[in-house]
Amino acid sequence: MRARPGGVDLGLVVEALSRPVVVGAAIVRGGRLLAQQRAYPDHLAGQWELPGGRVEPGETEVDALVRECVEELGVQVRVGGRVGPDVPLPEAGAILRVYAATLVQDGIDPIPREHRTVRWVAKEEVAALDWLRPDRLLVPHLRDLLS
Repeated sequence: MRARPGGVDLGLVVEALSRPVVVGAAIVRGGRLLAQQRAYPDHLAGQWELPGGRVEPGETEVDALVRECVEELGVQVRVGGRVGPDVPLPEAGAILRVYAATLVQDGIDPIPREHRTVRWVAKEEVAALDWLRPDRLLVPHLRDLLS
């Protein structure tokens, strides 16, 4: 174990940097957050999550988020700053990074292509949704985004 001043384990830093990244979009419109409800697999069906997916090789996180929103929702997004910390996804051996986003064309409604439904959620409703565990960890940060 190699550590530098401050007790940082460089091995853990390198490991974290080499993990695959899953990006999520905290899309806000009119003071509401877009959430989508899973249709599958069975053990996750009915739970809510943010749009997004894996960053492919050679792709930036922003490019991946734009691509995923087109694939999942049929909308173009403008990606902003990070929301909350990295969230470990142990089952996938990856980390989740969430970014604030807005719709490029405000008059177009997202279409749930891979999910049961999508819903615009007010700040007061965010904590009440049955979020997937990783997204649930970001609820305070999502609420702050809507302030």
